[in-house]
Amino acid sequence: MKKDIEIPIAENIQIIATKEWDKEFLAQNWNVYVINNREDNIESVLVLSRGESENKKTSTLRHSLGDLPSHSGKKVELITEEVFSFTNEYIVTFFAEGKLFDRTFIFEPQSISEENTTFIDLMGQDCVLAK
Repeated sequence: MKKDIEIPIAENIQIIATKEWDKEFLAQNWNVYVINNREDNIESVLVLSRGESENKKTSTLRHSLGDLPSHSGKKVELITEEVFSFTNEYIVTFFAEGKLFDRTFIFEPQSISEENTTFIDLMGQDCVLAK
């Protein structure tokens, strides 16, 4: 029965980190976003995030983002510099085309930095892409 369950890999979805001005803390902070580059809306978007280093782990966080229109993005969470040395994993799950889609993204240790940014048109700024 388990072999009959099909969960296709999500295409045209991205997890990115970008540095933004935080009005509350009056500082530049890194935020993580999920980006929908698909031609259709995605529904019931869930993002699980966790980090791990050789001897430490972060808490596992679950974010329910609701629906995400085509060619748009939504903030998942703030990511602090204390966990940049960790392997940070983001698992994105959503419904589209009447199916459940799933994909895992990883920020390798020290990959979130201004030197590793790429301009993302949808965000209108430089971002770090998760693998």
